Amino acid sequence: MSYEDSRLYRLRHSAAHLMAQAVAELYPGAKLSIGPPIENGFYYDIEFPASIKEEELERIEQKMKELAKLKQPIVRRLAADRDEARRIILEETTNGEGAENAVYKLELLDAIPGGEEVSFYEQRATDKQGQEHVFIDLCRGPHLENTGEIQHFKLMNIAGAYWRGDVRNKMLTRLYGTAFETKEELETYLHNLEEAKKRDHRVLGRELGLFMFSPRVGPGLALWLPKGATLRNVLCDFLQAEQLKRGYQPVVTPNIASIRLYEKSGHILTYRDKMFPFMEDEEKETFVLKPMNCPFHIEIYASSLRSYRELPVRYAEFGTVYRYEQSGELAGMLRVRGFTQDDAHLFVRPDQLLDEFKGVVDLMLTVLKKLGLSEYRVRVGTRDPGETKYVGHDENWELSESAIKQACEQLGLEYELSPGDAAFYGPKLDLIIKDALGREWQMGTVQVDYNLPERFELEYIGEDSKPHRPIMIHRAPFGSLERMIGLLTEQYAGAFPLWMAPVQVAVLPIADRHNDAAEALAARLRGQGLRVEVDDRRETLGKKIRENQRQKLPYMLVLGDRDIEAGTVGVRSRTEDLGAMAVDEFVVKVTAELAG
Repeated sequence: MSYEDSRLYRLRHSAAHLMAQAVAELYPGAKLSIGPPIENGFYYDIEFPASIKEEELERIEQKMKELAKLKQPIVRRLAADRDEARRIILEETTNGEGAENAVYKLELLDAIPGGEEVSFYEQRATDKQGQEHVFIDLCRGPHLENTGEIQHFKLMNIAGAYWRGDVRNKMLTRLYGTAFETKEELETYLHNLEEAKKRDHRVLGRELGLFMFSPRVGPGLALWLPKGATLRNVLCDFLQAEQLKRGYQPVVTPNIASIRLYEKSGHILTYRDKMFPFMEDEEKETFVLKPMNCPFHIEIYASSLRSYRELPVRYAEFGTVYRYEQSGELAGMLRVRGFTQDDAHLFVRPDQLLDEFKGVVDLMLTVLKKLGLSEYRVRVGTRDPGETKYVGHDENWELSESAIKQACEQLGLEYELSPGDAAFYGPKLDLIIKDALGREWQMGTVQVDYNLPERFELEYIGEDSKPHRPIMIHRAPFGSLERMIGLLTEQYAGAFPLWMAPVQVAVLPIADRHNDAAEALAARLRGQGLRVEVDDRRETLGKKIRENQRQKLPYMLVLGDRDIEAGTVGVRSRTEDLGAMAVDEFVVKVTAELAG
């Protein structure tokens, strides 16, 4: 069952109406606009007579509880025609405020296509003091049967929102809330929100020295600090090694290209609004910052005549791309304007498509396992029959969708179909992972593409000595390094697994006289392939330990007189003191942990 068909969706929709009713009673003159359920709750956009503050949410919430206890029936009313709908809005939905208070509802009514029915939802009850409470809202539903079913909710925060999302319109006040069917679910959600604040990758990224953003550089453009660059390299090294084992060939392509490349690929038709402003050189050639890597890889494939014996050809690149995201859409590393994709494109024969697709999915699952992301679901994005944005022949779309479904079935993967989620040039498979807080993220993706090989007239010479068209597979297991590292930072709350940690071991000399021995120990451990730092600051040992613990390092090695004499170190993990250990013993321990 989809979210839109669930009781939870109706519950949140009804909670949005309950909140609007509370606002209407508490703030006479408030002008209501829209209030839908969303993924994790609901909101309502309202023009208040005067600005309100976050502290007032508690007052609104208390009023909602009072109204909910009245168990007001929520009744659907159908207007006979547009004139009756207009009368209901002007006379019944505005608490007697009239047309001025109904401006947004009248505009919504005018936007409903002719011939469509117009419905309202009414909730009405009388309290113990004899006061009647009535709320009527223009709405298509669906809703619960009465407000008494709305018990476990919380108003979250206030934000600004332009009417109908248009910056030329008036800024309204958006009240966000959430609601659940049980008290336990609500408490778990609120607990996870608090945990999410502690795990916020933007805060941890700064505290752990991973990355930063600078207003002088510009929004959505990350600066990788030494530890973040190390983490990034560790992930790249892991994936590169895995790709080499699977027959991928590395390529490198430029960060800009002639607009002609994207006119040929067709991306200019669908990505123009996401491309940064075009630039002209002295010969009037127009260039653009690249928004994707695939046309470059196509040009490499097309640079020589290919035999059927050469296929599959697998090109891989950590390619940095640039896409214009509006400033309000940016979110730390999870939504940026410049990002590096672990991109690869496979050129395959029709008889190779199924096996190569399965191989790509297997690689993606291997990546998730290594990263410790064990909970995921599989979504297959197909065409929406009602959309016209797709390119290519129906026969090729059917073959592509069939290959993806068959691959999932042969790999034993349960999947859900998502019409409309296909790329404009072909269907795709997405892995939706669940993190430590139960949040879902779309990460790895793999797409089948008949369209681009056709647009670029790609060929290979078949066994029959005639030219044939290859099929293209697009894939990116990480999605992007920025997004993946943002996710991993929150998944592990900055305490990365040993193999991934930017600094694996900190050596803490107790006094200055131990510094030379500490450097020698660090060099020895680096020789074993470990990433090691020496903390030789003139601070107390206790302060060094506390500060390195805050940096969430996997291991700290304390070195003093007795350790140097005995050839031992005092070993501390993130959580406990493991006591004295011979250096060789520690190396064996860490090597075994890395191998596991």
